[in-house]
Amino acid sequence: MTQRLTALDVVTGVDMSGKACVVTGASSGLGRESARALAAAGAHVVLAARDRAAVAETQAWIRAEFPSARTSVVHLDLTSLASVRAAAAAIQEMTPALHVLMNNAGVMFTPLHRSADGFEIQLATNHLGHFELTRLLTPTLVAADRARVVILSSGGHSLGDISFEDPNWEQRDYDKFVAYGASKTANILHMVELDRRLQGLGVRAYSVSPGAVATSLARHMSSSDFSALRKYAGGAIIDFTMPAVGAATQVWAATSADLTDVGSVYLEDCQISNNVAPYAIDQGRAAQLWALSESMCGAAAGLR
Repeated sequence: MTQRLTALDVVTGVDMSGKACVVTGASSGLGRESARALAAAGAHVVLAARDRAAVAETQAWIRAEFPSARTSVVHLDLTSLASVRAAAAAIQEMTPALHVLMNNAGVMFTPLHRSADGFEIQLATNHLGHFELTRLLTPTLVAADRARVVILSSGGHSLGDISFEDPNWEQRDYDKFVAYGASKTANILHMVELDRRLQGLGVRAYSVSPGAVATSLARHMSSSDFSALRKYAGGAIIDFTMPAVGAATQVWAATSADLTDVGSVYLEDCQISNNVAPYAIDQGRAAQLWALSESMCGAAAGLR
């Protein structure tokens, strides 16, 4: 398979009838395309997003193309743990078992800003909100028997490692590129420890790099930012693709029979990839991040 496949191509011949899927950030970009593909395959897709008007438009867009599609909407603001907890409760009321949790939503290269809970905004949105959502939905995932958690990362994880001493950038000058890289590294480390903890309960985890995709994530970037990013990338030309193509790998992670009984793998171009920094898959660091994330989210106990 190649990245030229679209998300809809990936689900050709796939039957997700009777399965429930949650897609965060379903109001635009990769989340929107992923939700459409999963709904087209027959899944009950829960569209989770912060922008109520945009997610309602996504729901109408899916139903216009697939009139029999089963979709629901949940309000989710990943920058507020109170919102995350309310969303998890709403999802659990909708479905007794969750077969796919796609932690797709994210922000990129934002100015220094803090979440409602005081966390650096990229770490809060990309990792901590999803960490808490996954923790709360774990019983629902276990109930599905052979559920999958798909965590969106990025090749941009190479821009920075997580700082366990200063995760919220309170002691350093803020670098939005390094902060983004740290949040994407955290996504991969989350996958490593999540899969270790839950594979015995029938839940497997995957981390996905969708490639460079033309979405609204780049709205905070100026022309000088793009030049700076090229320097971080060693001068390489960044070749952007469209969301329908970019979403293919995460939909493949959610549905492919090739990944049955496989987990804790980094995926790109609809295949397992070794193009991942060693620090992002270090098991010791993954366990350390888990403990830090529990502490930051105020979790009373870890997943077992």
